[in-house]
Amino acid sequence: MLKPVLIIGGTGVFGKRLVRHLAKFEGIELFVSSRNAAKALAFIKTLPNCVAPLHAVSLNCAENLDTRLTEILPFIVVDCSGPFQGAGYDTASCVLRNGAHFIDLADARDYLANFSDALDELACEKGVTALAGASSTPTLSTCVTDSLTAGWRRVDTIDICITPGGRSEVGRSVIEAILSYAGRSIPIWSAGQLTQTTGWGDARTVDIPGLGRRRVAAVETYDAEHLGPRLNVHSRVSFAAGLESKIEQWGIETLSALKKRGLVGRLSSLIPVLLRARKLTRIPTSDTGGMVVDVCGINERGTCCHARWSLLAKKDHGPFVPILPAAAAIKKLLRGCVAPGARLAHTSVTLEDICEQMIPYDITTETSETKTDRSVFEMALGDTRYKSLPSALTAFHDHSGPLVWSGKSEIVGAQWFVPRLLATIFGFPKTSQDADVKVVIDRAILPCGTPFERWTRSFSGKRMSSILKVDHKGELSEQFEPFTFDLPVEAKNDGLRMPVSGWRLGKWKLPKIFAPISDAREFMDDQGRFRFDVRLSAPLIGLIVHYKGWLQPNTQRER
Repeated sequence: MLKPVLIIGGTGVFGKRLVRHLAKFEGIELFVSSRNAAKALAFIKTLPNCVAPLHAVSLNCAENLDTRLTEILPFIVVDCSGPFQGAGYDTASCVLRNGAHFIDLADARDYLANFSDALDELACEKGVTALAGASSTPTLSTCVTDSLTAGWRRVDTIDICITPGGRSEVGRSVIEAILSYAGRSIPIWSAGQLTQTTGWGDARTVDIPGLGRRRVAAVETYDAEHLGPRLNVHSRVSFAAGLESKIEQWGIETLSALKKRGLVGRLSSLIPVLLRARKLTRIPTSDTGGMVVDVCGINERGTCCHARWSLLAKKDHGPFVPILPAAAAIKKLLRGCVAPGARLAHTSVTLEDICEQMIPYDITTETSETKTDRSVFEMALGDTRYKSLPSALTAFHDHSGPLVWSGKSEIVGAQWFVPRLLATIFGFPKTSQDADVKVVIDRAILPCGTPFERWTRSFSGKRMSSILKVDHKGELSEQFEPFTFDLPVEAKNDGLRMPVSGWRLGKWKLPKIFAPISDAREFMDDQGRFRFDVRLSAPLIGLIVHYKGWLQPNTQRER
C-alpha cells in the first residue's frame, strides 16, 4: 500500500525540487500543494518518468489545512513553504494532531530554538515524529561537523561557507529571508561564548574548492548557538554566505550597512525590485555553487588538526542540496527507523544518509585533513629552545594550549598626530591604566602542513588582529594587513624577545631604515602568569604604542 506524502509549498523553489526528487521514490504517492491547484497540476505535467503517483492539491495553511489532512490522511507532511523567520508552530501542530509525521526545511533561528519544546509532548502523545531544519543548515552543516570531529578531544573553530551558483532560481521567500536580518544583530559564537555580529556584515574573501575566491558575509543561522555549546567549541563558530554576482553581494552588504545605521527603513519593500533586477545581475554568473566546512581542533591523539569538507554542485544542481536532508529523513521514516518526538533533523539522519541522496545529481564532495604536532612558536624556536621556556610561555604557545586568555593591561598611546594616525590604522589601543585585555589564538594549518595563528587582541573592547606564520626557513613573521613584519624570535632564560628585522608591503620589501622599532618581551611573573611588554616606535616619529600586562587562560572542559 502506498504511503501518502504531502508537500506544502510544492510549487516553490525548493518544493518543486523536492517533488522532482521524491517522484523517483517507490512506495509513496505525492500530493503536491499550491494555493492554486491549477498551478500544481501544470507543474506535475512537466515531470516525466515518475515512479510515484502525483496529485495536485489546493492548500492554504491558514484556511483549509485541517480539511486537507482529513481528506488525504498523509503519512508524512513536508513544509517547504518558508520563510520561517517569525513563523509559529500552527502548521506543525495541526499535522501532528492529525497523526502524520512532520518535516520542515526551516533555517530560522528562533523557530528552531523552540521547536522541540513546543511540539515534543504532542508528537510523543500521537506517536509520530517532527523534524525541523532538514536543510543545508542546520542539518547538513551539523552532520558534516559531527563526521569531521568524531573522537576529537577539542573543537577550536568551525567555519561554514555557502555560495550558490548565480543563475539558480531564487524565490520571494528566499529574498525575504535574506533581507529579514540584513543590518541587524545576529548570533555568533566567538571566544567560546555566544555574542553578536551584524547580518551581512563582517565580509571577507574565502577560497571555495572548485570555485576559487568568493566574497562572503555573516548570515543568520542556528549553527552558532547550536554547534557552539553542543561541541563545546573553544573559539569560533561562523556561518557565511556569498552571492556569485558581485553586484548582488555588494548590494546586500550596502543595504545591511545602511540598515544598521538607520538610514533605510523596511527592506521587504525592495523584494519586487530585487527579483526583477536578478534578470540582469544573474547574466554574468554560472550554474555552479559550493559549500565548505572547515574545522580546527585537537584530535583523539592530541594532535592539532584542520579538517575540511567541501561540496561542489554543477549544472544548476546546487538548489537540490537544501532538500536532500529532508529526502534522507523521509527515507528513514518510511523504513520506520525514527523514534517519535519533536527535534532537529540531524538527530535522525547522518552525513552518509544525505550523501546517498546526492547520487542522481552532479554534486561531488571531498574531505581532507592536515595535522601538525607543533605550533608556530614551536617551529620557529625548535624543540630544545622551546622546551627551555618558562611554563607560562609554553602553555601560551603550545599547539594544544588554551585559545582564550584574559587579563589586565597598562597602555601608553602615541603623543602626537602622525603616530596616532598609524596607531589607528593598525588598530592599536589608546592610553589606559587598567584595561581589560583578551587574546584569542585561532590555530590553523596550511594545506602544506605548516601551522599559522590568528591572534585577536581586545583591549577594553577595541580589537586588533594579526596573523603569525613561519616561512620555509623557519623564520617568524607577523602580518597586520597590508604590512608584514619579520620577527626573529630570541629565546632567553627568562622568556622571549621579538625585534623587527624587516618589513614588507604585500610582497615588496621596504627599507629597513624606516622599519618600526619593536621591543617586545614575553616572560613569566612570580605568580606564574604569562606577561607581555610590547613597545612599538618608528624612526623620526617616536612612540606608537606601549602596552604591558598579564594573561591567564579561560578554562573550558574538553569533550
